[in-house]
Amino acid sequence: MDAAQLAQVEALCETLYTGIPATTADGERVDRNEAQQRLLSLQTSAEYIPQCQYVLENSNSQYARLVATNSLTELISTHWNSFTVPQRIDIRNYVLGYLANKGPSLQDFVTVALIKLVCRITKLGWFDDPVHRDLADDVTKFLQATVDHCILGLKILNQLVDELNIPTSGRTLTQHRKTSVSFRDVCLQKVFSMALNTLKQLQTRVITAEPAQEVVLGEQALSLTVRCLSFDFIGTNPDESTEDVGTIQAPTTWRPLLQDPATTELLFDFYANTEPPRSSKAMEAIILLASVRRSLFPTDKERAAFLGRLITGIREMLSKQTGLQHQDNYHQFCRLLGRLKANYQLSELVKAEGYMEWLELAASFTVQSIQNWQYSTNSIHYLLSLWGRLVAAVPYVRPETGASGHVQHLEKQVLMVVKTYIDSMLGSVEAVLRSDGALENPLDDDGSLKEQMDRLPVICRFQYAPVAQMILGKFDPLLAQYRDLMARMGTNPTSSAPNDVQQSVAIIEGQLTWLTYMVGAIVGGHSWSSTHMGEGEETIDAGLSRRTLQLAQGMDYRLTSSNGVGRADPQLEQAMLFYFQNFRRVYMFMWDQMSGSSSGSTSTGDSLSVGMIVAKLDSAPSTKQKIYQRMFEHLGMGDHTVVANIIVTKMGNNLKYWPDEEDIVAKTLDLFHDMAGGYSSSKLLLNLETVRFLAMNHTEDHFPFLSIPGNSRHRTTFHSTLTRLLLSPSGEDKLGLTFEQFLEPQIKILAQLGTLAPNDLRNENCRRPLIGVFRDLRGITASLHNRKTYSALFDILHPNYLPLLAKVADVWSDQTDVVISLLRFLHEFCHNKANRVNFDQSSPNGILLFRCTSEVVCAFGRRLLTMPTLASGDPEIYKKRYKCLSLSLHVLNSALGGNYVCFGVFELYNDRALENSLDVSLQLALSVPTDDISAYPKLSKAYYSFVEILFRNHKKTVFALDTPVFMQIMTTVHEGLQSSDATISSFCANTIDHLTTYYFNNNGKDKIEVHNLNKHLNAHPNLFSSLTATLFNLLLFGPPQNHWAVMRPMLSLMLASENSFSAYKEHLLRTQSPENQAKLNETLNKLLADVNRSLDSANRDRFTQKLTAFRVTARAFLTL
Repeated sequence: MDAAQLAQVEALCETLYTGIPATTADGERVDRNEAQQRLLSLQTSAEYIPQCQYVLENSNSQYARLVATNSLTELISTHWNSFTVPQRIDIRNYVLGYLANKGPSLQDFVTVALIKLVCRITKLGWFDDPVHRDLADDVTKFLQATVDHCILGLKILNQLVDELNIPTSGRTLTQHRKTSVSFRDVCLQKVFSMALNTLKQLQTRVITAEPAQEVVLGEQALSLTVRCLSFDFIGTNPDESTEDVGTIQAPTTWRPLLQDPATTELLFDFYANTEPPRSSKAMEAIILLASVRRSLFPTDKERAAFLGRLITGIREMLSKQTGLQHQDNYHQFCRLLGRLKANYQLSELVKAEGYMEWLELAASFTVQSIQNWQYSTNSIHYLLSLWGRLVAAVPYVRPETGASGHVQHLEKQVLMVVKTYIDSMLGSVEAVLRSDGALENPLDDDGSLKEQMDRLPVICRFQYAPVAQMILGKFDPLLAQYRDLMARMGTNPTSSAPNDVQQSVAIIEGQLTWLTYMVGAIVGGHSWSSTHMGEGEETIDAGLSRRTLQLAQGMDYRLTSSNGVGRADPQLEQAMLFYFQNFRRVYMFMWDQMSGSSSGSTSTGDSLSVGMIVAKLDSAPSTKQKIYQRMFEHLGMGDHTVVANIIVTKMGNNLKYWPDEEDIVAKTLDLFHDMAGGYSSSKLLLNLETVRFLAMNHTEDHFPFLSIPGNSRHRTTFHSTLTRLLLSPSGEDKLGLTFEQFLEPQIKILAQLGTLAPNDLRNENCRRPLIGVFRDLRGITASLHNRKTYSALFDILHPNYLPLLAKVADVWSDQTDVVISLLRFLHEFCHNKANRVNFDQSSPNGILLFRCTSEVVCAFGRRLLTMPTLASGDPEIYKKRYKCLSLSLHVLNSALGGNYVCFGVFELYNDRALENSLDVSLQLALSVPTDDISAYPKLSKAYYSFVEILFRNHKKTVFALDTPVFMQIMTTVHEGLQSSDATISSFCANTIDHLTTYYFNNNGKDKIEVHNLNKHLNAHPNLFSSLTATLFNLLLFGPPQNHWAVMRPMLSLMLASENSFSAYKEHLLRTQSPENQAKLNETLNKLLADVNRSLDSANRDRFTQKLTAFRVTARAFLTL
């Protein structure tokens, strides 16, 4: 590279990062995309390493240095085996020297890239030479030089810990762990000590630096401390997306450092004397320190001393409120409190000095935090987590352990925390309302609300009776006020009331929403485990539930009496559904036991009282049954059937009167679906009048939500649930209608639409009925899980109504909403799940079903092929074209792979259904450009699945294609084989296996398929060679997720074309050094030993095992 070429590279780099077009020496203007493509060529071959070094040495452009560094990192990672050990060390030393000489003057982004390069070389060469393992010692020179060099050294160590902790793409997990464990044993403790020493030097002013430099040094040293403590010591690969810290499995050799009081004191002092982000980083380090495994300490005394120091530090922080006014510090401190109990047993905490004072301060802090909820919404659940863990451990601590009266003290603090939580959340409603949008409503934050509700039950049930009294003390007056207001408004909507009344209603409904959520969470926390069943807790559950169910009845009464005008707040409705879901889970699973179904009796007419039902049982009622009985007796609203009817009636009215509120409709249907999915609750539903009404009147007239376009997908859920109930044992008898009667509304619509001429069918008035009926039928079909029920639906639809499908596909082909609903129904209808599509031997229904499918696919496909194609870059292309195209391929894939059609009969009887469908589908598939196939994952899965089925079962068709068309398919298969998606690469590998297995088994036979295949292979003799090269390259150098996929066709490919394997072997040997050639020959000989020329399962399995061993051995020495 010379000065002119360097200037050109600099200009391209400026264009890449600033977007300003560059002009080349010959006057050509280059935009950002072109600049990127040209610069990427620097990463294609190891020959470009000297050019990258030249750019680093001679360029003053920071962007050029960045590109050169990134290119070096990529080249070294990809071509690692191409370098000798001395060359690797030379590159490492060059970059370290460059950082030492020019690092302080470089931009941060260049420095980071160079540091990443050094650390990558260190990781890859860790076992090559001891020099690589001495990087931490080399960095000591940086730490002892200028302040700027010290900062650079800390950045190197931070990146080094990250690099050795996080797996690198292209390396196996075994290789990563081997390096990582060695680094942990050799270097990590030394690095951790350097971080702590730097912090000590900063604290004692040994390092003299500018204030800005001190801040950076502190941040880097604390980041390094956190990285060292959060290192994956034992290979658990923790989930980095979560904030929750697991136990820190620090090695025993770290004990002196971690146990030293100076370490804890240092971090607490650093926290107290700095500002965020340093102080919050120090707090993060303290959290990790508090999470160190308890077994690290050899004796209870040492562990207790360590815990005592933590509690003392936290006590001081709480009493002085040190730094807690900062949001970041506050959040991390809440995490620390939540983490403390997670790592230490309560029996250890209560013995710690100052535990009672700590408990009181923690309670005061929690109370203060909850009272200031507007600033702490995302942190409250950590505090609730602390109290939840404390109270959950009380049964396991002896009362005499620790300070006297600690249990009573905890009870007192918990009651204070719960009271504050209830008061503050109820108070938040009015505060949000009066803020005119300045404050965010905590009820709108679903994630935080769920976290809080998950933690609330354990805390509240610790002192359940007084907590319940608190809730009832709030609930009863609010319920009375709400009833009065509703009575005053009558059947008028809330919006018609005066402003002050509207505001009162909004506040009361908001507060009732909170109480309903709380009651739902607490009742849902009821445990049926004998060890956790509190005496009499079910009666408290009953008291809370009675108020909530009365509220539900009141809301329902106003809703129905006003014909949907008097609706409550949507959030209150959602809270009620949350309560129903929890009540269902806890108190609707024993209905069949309580109703005596186990003894063969069934109740008829009105439901019997619980006492009478229990009396019918043959044996004495169990403890659970007694609790269940007491619960409903104390509820005082009737037995479980009556209560279930209240819930289901409310759900039915939600569907009737909230058609335009999608969240309410969705959650109602989810609840209905869950109830229908439970063994006991589904039996209970069959006895309810409301469910009978739903089953008999599942139409838009009775349930307007079905007519709202936005709810069209909910139609599927609704009908799926109803069908599931109807087809359950004795479902038809209990609901009083047959499957045929249930389908009457859909059949009526199909009959009306079926009589229309094509032009009339295309009328806009038909759009909604078509979408609706196909959505309904899809839901109904999804709930058919056996031969009997599926055959019943098929007999109803065929022959009168199935012909409509092809007509709709033809006349509505340009309207994606109609076509999607049609194809999704047909996809479900063709899907042979649980072998449900299984007709009698003499039945033609399988052929008739495929013929119908073929007609739909052909009708739609031919229309789509005549439509003008959109440009590949069109953002609407998937929605307008590819979505329907991929669905039509999925439909055909289900039909072709369903094993319910003997496809040979179509040709035998000159029926063109199969031929036409394959022809149209192939045209559809081939109309998609290769780039678009890989760009849209759903389309690519449909495409490659279709190709795989063609090569598996319809070789005659695919081999009969013209050679250019056949090669177009094979080119896409070749591309798909290299996909990062394991499903797609598996489809492609299976496709190749079908092709090569057929060729190996039939080559030389006088068959038309063999002649056609040979014609393609003669025209493209390199087909097998290129596939062999790709498969072996993927195996040896590709990402790990593809390995199992690519192994399957290797044996059949090697047997089908032994010359291809020999050619690849020679090519691979030529690219290696003489030393590697000998190793490779030996490895290949082991691979081929004891492999027979057959494709039976045993031989395939043996060869696959050998391939795995071959890959591991060869990757250790092969160079690219």
